[in-house]
Amino acid sequence: MKQLIMHTGLRWLWLSLIVLIIDLYSKHLVLKYLSLGSTRALLPLLNIHYVRNYGAAFSFLATSSGWQHGFFINIAIVICVLFLVLMYRSYATQTLKSISYALIIGGAWGNLLDRILHGFVIDMIDLYIGIWHFATFNVADCAICIGVILMLFEKNKIVQ
Repeated sequence: MKQLIMHTGLRWLWLSLIVLIIDLYSKHLVLKYLSLGSTRALLPLLNIHYVRNYGAAFSFLATSSGWQHGFFINIAIVICVLFLVLMYRSYATQTLKSISYALIIGGAWGNLLDRILHGFVIDMIDLYIGIWHFATFNVADCAICIGVILMLFEKNKIVQ
């Protein structure tokens, strides 16, 4: 089993666990110290703002009748399994590819656990400039976005 992990992209699965721990801990802190809708300034251009996302990215389908809850749970499970298979089929030396997969898996796990435990995803990172605010997001979302960007870099050989 150890050889299986050490010679495939699965050797980077520890990164998924790190993403999951940071994501869950940040969400735990938000639930512990903030009430729904409250905001705390953290840095210039950055607030911590507790919102619940019942949809997907940018609250896509958030106002649907509830069918989306199971749909997004199933999508996250399929994504995790798919990327685990891709990691297994990758060589350990394909570092960028494996790291991108691990980041996506860690982020998907974080949001999946939110949906299962709470029925929604906890978002809290609020970037803004003046009165313009970007969509509120979380650590899992950041990991997924970084993973996708790295995957595109690797696919297009932008970074070696």
